Amino acid sequence: MKKLVFATALAIGSLTIGTAATPIIFHDGIMEDIMSQDFKEIAVSDVPTAVTDTLQKDYAGATLNKAYVNEEDNYKLEVTLQDGTAIELYADAQGNWIEM
Repeated sequence: MKKLVFATALAIGSLTIGTAATPIIFHDGIMEDIMSQDFKEIAVSDVPTAVTDTLQKDYAGATLNKAYVNEEDNYKLEVTLQDGTAIELYADAQGNWIEM
């Protein structure tokens, strides 16, 4: 009986480990649409004040390195955080973050 319980636990455990390597990502397709749009690089000074104000409020001390805009006035920002970490953020023209 102990062998049966052990074999069952081992089988279930191996199935769980196999699926953990490939996470399932659920989304509503919004970011996929944004990511597929063409962004063109713009000067950092051309980013709307609402976006830069929100960046400084939510990521104090961050540096905006590059900025891009698409036809729908969504902005892609390449940012370096205060600790040196480089991240990419997306925002609309009103300074609302677009979640990934």
